[in-house]
Order: sequence, then structure tokens, then C-alpha cells
Amino acid sequence: MNTDLVQGYEVVIGFETHAQLSTQSKIFSRAPIAFGAEPNTQACAVDLALPGTLPVMNKGAVERAIQLGLALGSHIAPRSVFARKNYFYPDLPKGYQISQFEIPMVQGGEVSFFLNDEKKTVRLVRAHLEEDAGKSLHEDFVGMTGIDLNRAGTPLLEIVTEPDMRSSEEAVAYAKELHKIVTWIGICDGNMQEGSFRCDANVSVRKPGAALGTRHEIKNLNSFKFMQQAIDYEVRWQIDQIEDGHAIQQATVLFDPDTGETRAMRTKEDAADYRYFPDPDLPPLVIDDAWIARVRSEMRELPRVMAERFVRDYGLPEYDAATLTQSQEMAAYFEAVAKACGQAKLASNWIMGDLSRRLNAQELAFEQMPIKADALALLIQRIQDGTISNNAGKQVLDAMWGEAGDVDTIIGSKGLKQMNDTGALEAIVNDVIAANADNVAQFRAGKEKAFNALVGQVMKASKGKANPQQVNDLLKKKLS
Repeated sequence: MNTDLVQGYEVVIGFETHAQLSTQSKIFSRAPIAFGAEPNTQACAVDLALPGTLPVMNKGAVERAIQLGLALGSHIAPRSVFARKNYFYPDLPKGYQISQFEIPMVQGGEVSFFLNDEKKTVRLVRAHLEEDAGKSLHEDFVGMTGIDLNRAGTPLLEIVTEPDMRSSEEAVAYAKELHKIVTWIGICDGNMQEGSFRCDANVSVRKPGAALGTRHEIKNLNSFKFMQQAIDYEVRWQIDQIEDGHAIQQATVLFDPDTGETRAMRTKEDAADYRYFPDPDLPPLVIDDAWIARVRSEMRELPRVMAERFVRDYGLPEYDAATLTQSQEMAAYFEAVAKACGQAKLASNWIMGDLSRRLNAQELAFEQMPIKADALALLIQRIQDGTISNNAGKQVLDAMWGEAGDVDTIIGSKGLKQMNDTGALEAIVNDVIAANADNVAQFRAGKEKAFNALVGQVMKASKGKANPQQVNDLLKKKLS
């Protein structure tokens, strides 16, 4: 659902994303974090808030939050406070979750991305540190529910946006860009199936210009495909309800991939329902400028900074630069090709075009690229120096993809080398002109299509080996 208006309604979407931080231990204890461990083997007394235990802040979690703030252009609060978020779940052993409420650590910022060649920007409200709860395991075949507390105390960074998105396509593009950023800087592994990157979409609809509508929060969207399906269904459902005269009630819903529908989980709580108050066991978190500067100095080049450099140093369009920095592997590959062949825009075209299409068709990640950067650079050079045509270059690429050899060997074995003998080409052009008097007359009468027909005849006579630019130049010279 990619239009800004659906049945006369404007779609309004905001996101809350939980990124599990890539620390070795939990946020307030030294208990380990390992996905797939035996249930209840990674929860210690601190995670369970047993009497006499006190939480101690994980420095690595703080530094990862600083990294995100720097990556998104956010304000890093010099002083932030932890609070207790009180609610009862069987898998929440403390009866509260340690989070941040009134003074979050990361404030503001934005995420920019391209959608259909148009640059979009989503504003961020905040990103705050908190701990995860445990997990309820429902064993339907025995009619029982078990509690696994391994996740209790796992460090999370909750990233909250303004309601700036207006379509499911835009929402997915935002989520993909945020996913790229957190994995690029290494603060989260981004594994959606394991729950390391979990998205909640707040969806509402309204008539253009009206106040914001009542929202439904779609919880725990663990794939980009399901994310778009869930939002599209929810939008259609809300519009149908309103058109039938029903009011939308604020609620939390879950998406069922089997039915393609959302279903109500519970009424949505507001902040007051959680009875937030400052955690008495944790002092305020103080972050000075020196700490931020040290974290900044240790960070790798950010994707937006790299994209700006590609525009500045290689003369690429902003869209190309943003696309090529979708992953570190793609960015490094582009730079290697561009430096080797000296043709940055051509390198970008080949990577974003033919190579990406082949990878997508085979569902391969960029790091699985079968063609080395120096091989693509040589292919581009052979096209540029007139050894082969652009069409022949695609044939060479097909052969290299199938591991048929290096560029020059393939050109030779397939007989793809262009005809660069001016004398031989001139003879072919003369023969074509002599044999196509009607087309010659039509061209001289101003019909451009007749010229294209003559070019086609020359290419046919040369068995496709003539240099198209030379053919054009010779024909124009002889017909002028």
C-alpha cells in the first residue's frame, strides 16, 4: 500500500524498535547472553531482583547507545535517569522493568533514506536503555506454559520515532535503514528471527488535515515482509471500521502471518498505567564530553558520512551513494572497482544494476558476490577502451558469474572483441550505403529512423563486432 491516501484517508505510522545490544553480559549483571541456551541457565540473582542484590550498569551498553546517538545526529544527554516500569507478567520476575522515562539517554535525531528515488526523513523522539523481560513458552500439546528467564536483563535500546511515515512502503524503508545503521556500527546483530531487532508499528488513519486518529500498536514484527503485510491489513481494517460507523479503540495487536490478519491482544496502556518512578538502586547516568569524544574516535566511518564522501570524491548522484552504502561489503566493493578502473559512475551502474539483479534473483547477500572487484574493473576498462561493446560486456559478466574464466580469456574464447580496423569497417559501411539507397534518401530527407536502420545493417554485417560509436561516426561522415 504505497499511496499517501487510501480511500480518502491519510495513513499515519510511527515506530518503536527494540535493538538488542551486542554486549557479552546483561545490562545490570554479569550473566551471559547466548541465544538458544537451555532455559533458565543464564539468569542470575540480580536479573531476578532477589533480596540483597543490586543492579550495576553495563558500560558497554552505554557506549553502544552513545554510538547510535552519534550515528543518528541525536543529542546525548549529559545526565539521564533510570526508572521502574511497573506491570505484572509471569515472565517479568521483578514485577517491574528497569527502563528510562522522563530523561532518556538519546534525544532527537533522524533517519534519512531513499524511496522511489525520493529522499525521506523520519524524525526520532528518543532512544533509551532498558532491560528485556523473560519469555513465556506455550506448550499447546500438553496444555502448559513454561517460563524461560534467560532473556531477563538482556540490554535493549528502544528507538522511538515521530509519526512521520505515510505508507507501509515508507515504514519498511525506514526499518531497513535503521537495521542497516545498527548493524553497520556493530551495536546489534540485527537478527530478526532471534528477536535481536524487533519492531512495533503504531498505525492510525485520518482524513487529511484532521487530528491524529486512534492508533493500534502492532507488536513484534520480525520480518520486513510481514511488516508491510501487517500495516496494509491494519490500515484497511481501520478504514472499514470507521466507514461502518465504529470508533477505533486504542489497542495492542498481533499479526498472524498464516491468516494475513491482525488480532487484538490487549487494550493499549498509557504511561500512567505503568506508575513510573526513579529506580532507587541506580544513580543518574552521567556522560561527559570526553567520553563521547572517545567513543566517536573509535567508531568506523558512518554510512551517511561515507555516502557524502562518495558524492564529493567520486562525483556520484546522492541516490547512488545512498544505495552503495547499504552495507559495508557493497561500499568496499564499489570503492575497489572505482579505484581500479577510474570510472566511478560506470562502476556504480554495474553494481546497482546487473550485479544486484543477479544477487537478488539468487537470494545472495553481497558478501557472496562471485565476481571479484578487480575482475569487474577490468571488464569496465575493456568496454571503455573499445575492446568489447557494452552488450558483449553483459555476455562476459554472464560467463564470469558461471566461473568460466577471466575477462580477457572469455572475450577471446567467445570471439567478442570489437572490430577496430577502420579500413575494414569503412568497407562494410560503404557496402551498406550502396545496398540501402532508400534508407539513405529517407535519412537525408530528415527521417532519423532511417539512420538507425543503417546502423543496424552495419552491425549485422559485422556480426555485432563493430564499435557502435565508430559506426555512427563513419555513417554520419559519409552521409553528410
